[in-house]
Amino acid sequence: MLIKNIEAKIRLAAFVAFGSFLTSVIIAVSALFFASRQVSQSRGLIYVLDNNMALPARAASAAVNRPQQYKGTIELFHDLFFSLTPDDKYIEYQMKRAMYLIDESGVEQYNTLKENGYFNSILSSSSVLTLTMDSISLDMKRKYFRYYGKLKIDRRSSTVVRSLVTEGHLEDITPSDNNVNGVLITGWKTVENKDLSDVQKNTL
Repeated sequence: MLIKNIEAKIRLAAFVAFGSFLTSVIIAVSALFFASRQVSQSRGLIYVLDNNMALPARAASAAVNRPQQYKGTIELFHDLFFSLTPDDKYIEYQMKRAMYLIDESGVEQYNTLKENGYFNSILSSSSVLTLTMDSISLDMKRKYFRYYGKLKIDRRSSTVVRSLVTEGHLEDITPSDNNVNGVLITGWKTVENKDLSDVQKNTL
């Protein structure tokens, strides 16, 4: 009888030990699965900086918001590159910021305009250039875009409005302080830049 009691206790102890072990395994596996899922979700979130603190902008995947980030970068670059005032320091500042968003194709266009006296003409004529975006055509599969806008050139003697169309491709890069969306414009070129109107001012 004593032996049977001992055997029963041993079986009970073994059952309890096995049950505890199985429960621990289930808890560990569940914790790993949950942690892995949280990491995957966090990588898909978009964060904004608030006083150097990263805060989730909203519970949406980066893939869903990528087209808006592409268009935002395209619009920002064009505004920096074309919206200018007759101030050489301001022009230099705008170009420096713009160059963080584009590859060597932007540097080439900037150097060409500089060599042709484009920026000097802005200074000498006291021109104020304002670019207004009409639309952006975006092909996500090819990462190709076409930008449509109107450039208003307000001079002392006249106001000129030009149709501006450019195109290029987009490349994903690591975000930085100077390129927060992590988007680089590549192979950029001007397709159209023609006058739509030229209204002379009354200088009398």
